[in-house]
Amino acid sequence: MNDDIIVAIATSRLEAAISIIRLSGKDCIAFVQQFFTGKIIDKASHTITYGFIKDQDEKVDEVLVNIYRGHRTFTGEEMVEINCHGGVFITQKVLNLCLKKGARMAEHGEFSKRAFLNGRIDLSQAEAISDLISAKNDYASQLALKGIQGNISHFIEDLKEDLIQIITQIEVNIDYPEYEDVEELTADSLLPKSVKLQEKMDHIIESSKNVHLLKDGISTVIIGKPNVGKSSLLNALLDEDKAIVTDIAGTTRDIVEGTIRLDQIVLNMIDTAGIRDTDDVVENIGVHKSKALIHKADLVLLVLDGSQPLTQEDKDLLELSEDTNRIIVINKKDQGVLNDIQGISISAKDHDIDPLIQKIKSMFELGEITSSQDDILANARQIQLLEKANQSLKSAIEAMKQQIPTDLIVTDLYESWESLKEILGERAKEDLLDELFKRFCIGK
Repeated sequence: MNDDIIVAIATSRLEAAISIIRLSGKDCIAFVQQFFTGKIIDKASHTITYGFIKDQDEKVDEVLVNIYRGHRTFTGEEMVEINCHGGVFITQKVLNLCLKKGARMAEHGEFSKRAFLNGRIDLSQAEAISDLISAKNDYASQLALKGIQGNISHFIEDLKEDLIQIITQIEVNIDYPEYEDVEELTADSLLPKSVKLQEKMDHIIESSKNVHLLKDGISTVIIGKPNVGKSSLLNALLDEDKAIVTDIAGTTRDIVEGTIRLDQIVLNMIDTAGIRDTDDVVENIGVHKSKALIHKADLVLLVLDGSQPLTQEDKDLLELSEDTNRIIVINKKDQGVLNDIQGISISAKDHDIDPLIQKIKSMFELGEITSSQDDILANARQIQLLEKANQSLKSAIEAMKQQIPTDLIVTDLYESWESLKEILGERAKEDLLDELFKRFCIGK
C-alpha cells in the first residue's frame, strides 16, 4: 500500500450547505495542519475542530475538521474530513489547495480499495458500499446495508467452514492413516455432509437470483407482430413518446429501450421489432434481434391485437414464447375483443394499462427483505462464483457416488473452497480489483 495522501470531494459537486473534502494516508493530520488554523495535531481520534483553511495569509473558508487516527478509520489509515461551505467555487478552491500542498487526487473507489487492502472490509462489503450509492429501490438499499454490515461475509464463512471440515477429514485420513482413533472415511460417509452443503448452496443461489431481479431491474421484452401496439404500450408504460407510433406495419425496425418504476419494481423495457416474415433487409435484422432477446428476458410481454382474429404469426409467437415467463397482453380493447385467448386486456393508445401493471406487481412484489432472507448474494459476480463453487462440489459428490478414492475427490473440494474465498476477495487478482473499484464514486 502506498503511503501517499489521497484527496477527493466526498459530496455532490453542487451548491449545498456543506461540502466534505476527504483525505487519507500516512500523516495526513499533520498535512492538513499546515493550512488549518485549528489545533489538531494532539487531538484525539474522532473529534471535530473549528477553524479556517488558509492559503498563506488569505483565509479561504471557515470550516470544521474531523480527524480519525489509527486503524479504526474507514480506510485503516489516518483520515481527515474538511467540512466546508458547499459552494462549488469554494469547495474546489479548498481541494486545489490540498493538491497544491502535495496530496494526490484519489482514483475512483480508492478510499474503499484502501479499506479492502488494509483489511478493514472484505470485497463483498466494498461492493455493498457501491451498491448502496447506486440503489434504485428499498430492496437494493436494504440488501446493500446488510452487505456493509458483513452479512455476506458471515454466511460465506459458514459455507467455507462446512467445506473445510470435509476437506480436513479427508486430509487427516490421507496423511495420518496409522492413527487408530481417526475414523476411516469412505465416500459413503462423506456423501451426506456434502449433499447437505450442496443443497444449502442451491438455496442461496436461487434466492439471490430472485432478489437480484428486484435490485437491478427486470429485463422486460415486448414482442408481437407488427402494428399490434407494442410501441404504444412502451410509451404508455414510460409515460412518454419514446417509440415511433404509426399505422404503418414494421415502423420499429430495431430495439427501443427504456426504464420504468412500478413502486419498488424496476422494469428495464425493450420494445422489439415486429416479428414477421419480411424481405426488408433492415427490418429482417430487427426481427432476428427480437427473437434472440425472447429467451434471455426475465419477463416477456406478448402483445396481441384484440380487435382482430388470431393470425398464424400470432400463433407462432404464442408457441415461441411458451416456455418463457410471459404475460399475454390483449391490446385495443377499446375496439372490441374478437379472439378468445386468455390474457390481460388493455388499451395502450388510451393509456388504459392498469390491469397489466397490477399483474406485473403481483408476479414480482416480494415485500421487505427480512432477517429470514439473510443468505442473499448481492451481484452477478458473487452469484457466478458460488455457482462455480457449487459445480465443483457437485463434481465431488458425483465422484463419491462412483466410489472414487477420497484422495482424488479432494481436488474438486479444494476448487470449491477457492471459489468461496474469491467471493470475499481473499484470492482476488489485481486486474479484477481495478475493474471493480473504478466503478465507484471518486470520493467513496
